[in-house]
Parts: sequence; C-alpha cells; structure tokens
Amino acid sequence: MNNQAAGEQDQLERPVTRRRFVGLTIGGGAALLSGGSAILRAAMTANAEGNSVFKIGGDLSVIRLGFGAMRITGYRIWGWPKDRDEARRVLKRAVELGVNLIDTADAYGPETSELLIAEALHPYPKGVVIATKGGLTRPGRWRRWVPNGRPEYLKQCVDGSLKRLRLEWIDLYQLHTVDPKVPIEDSLGALKEMRDAGKIRHVGLSNVEPEQIERARKIVPIATVQNQYNVANRRSENALKYCEKEGLGFMPWSPVGGGRSLKGGAVEAVAKEQNATCIRRRSPGCCIAHR
Repeated sequence: MNNQAAGEQDQLERPVTRRRFVGLTIGGGAALLSGGSAILRAAMTANAEGNSVFKIGGDLSVIRLGFGAMRITGYRIWGWPKDRDEARRVLKRAVELGVNLIDTADAYGPETSELLIAEALHPYPKGVVIATKGGLTRPGRWRRWVPNGRPEYLKQCVDGSLKRLRLEWIDLYQLHTVDPKVPIEDSLGALKEMRDAGKIRHVGLSNVEPEQIERARKIVPIATVQNQYNVANRRSENALKYCEKEGLGFMPWSPVGGGRSLKGGAVEAVAKEQNATCIRRRSPGCCIAHR
C-alpha cells in the first residue's frame, strides 16, 4: 500500500467526531473544488461505527457532508449566476462525488437556486435528498432579508418549491426563520397541513433556539435544525446540545465561516491537524458543505 492509499485508509477508519467533521469539511470542500476526492470520500464513507451517515427523520439516509446551494446563484445571492452552465456542472459534480443531500431555499435567488438544481439533477438520482426552506423573503439584492411566517404564505411557498424542483413531495422542508410577528405554532401548523397532505415528508427548522424547537415539536415532528455553527461561532451550542440529546439532525450553515473571516487561526489549526489545505486560503469566501 503506497503512502497516499495508507493515508486515505487512515482517514476512512477514524471515527467522525465533531472536531474531525470540521476538518473533513475543510478538506472536502477543497477536494470538490479541485476535482479530487480522497478527503471527501473519507468524510462520506461509513466506518465501522456507521457514523458518517445520518438518517433524517429516521428513514432518509444522508452522508453527513452535504451541499449547500445558496452560492450557486448570482452576486449577493441574487438572480442567475454569471456562468449558468458552470453552476449546473458544480451540482452534478457534487452528486458524482457521492453527496446525496442538497440543501437550498426559495429565497436564494430568489427561486434561482431551486430552478438550477432541477435543471442540473432532474430526474434525481436514486437516494438524492432535496431539502429546501421557506419563510424568509428577499425584497432586493441590497435589502435586508424579511421573515414571513404567515400560514397562507408558507403554503404558497411549499407549492412553489414543488413546482420549481419538479418534485411530488419535498423530503425535508424547513421553516427558514421564525417570524416575530407570527406565533411559531401558526407557522408550523401550516407546514403540518402540507405534511398531512403528502407534500412534505419531514419538517425542519432553521435559525432557532431550544425553546422554539420545543414549541415546534408540540405541533409537528421536527427532523432537523439548521443554525449557523463553526469553529469560531458557537452561539448555537445550546441548540446543538439539544439536538444531540433528542436525536435530531443538526445542519450547520457556514461551517467554516462562509464569506466571514474566522479569527484566531481556528480553521488553520483544524486543517493542520487533519493534514488538509485550508479552503479559506484555497478559495477565499467559499464553503461547499453548507453555504
């Protein structure tokens, strides 16, 4: 066995701890950008403990390294990308390398990300899980994102995403954020109706606190929580601990900082530990795992 093969085997056999996941995310993103796949395969290959795979809602098996599709849109997450063909190629390449969880939202573009996913991947390969979100609007490229958790609006969002993604049902539909003007019970009640109608398989939350998760679970079963979380931003530590305790999926967005500079050399330290190239140096502001 040569040194490279031995190194890959070592990556595959080591259990995926939370710290190691961050390291694999860094390496995996760089591998995907460059066309390589050694570290990415390590992140996505089930080891003896089987902890590189998570079952969303107990029945949807996904590799823990997913693809966040916010950045395939135009500048500042608005409109079409400059190279639409390249965006489609990136999506196809992610699936070719073994990614089977694609996460997006109707606000990305808006609508552009969902349309590109369908253009690139439909009919979807067996086992590919599409997750999307609704409840956050984009008034304009330079304006603040505005929550809208009104039940009638969320129902329209679900139907719109189904049409753009060319799906009969959405595997994982997430409330993008809690609207302070609308009780979370009302927003989740609308998603429960869509779930009962067969339009949603599993319901998730995003940008929430443990108390909000508790309230939501009284209305409808919650499969996942997606909050910002990385080596430098641990504000969602309580939400992560809650998910660990309750067996819910936790999907970190901006896991290596996204376009925000991480201070204190946190990413560099983990990258060095994993013998990986820091993606922030390879491609500033680019994060493949989520956003």
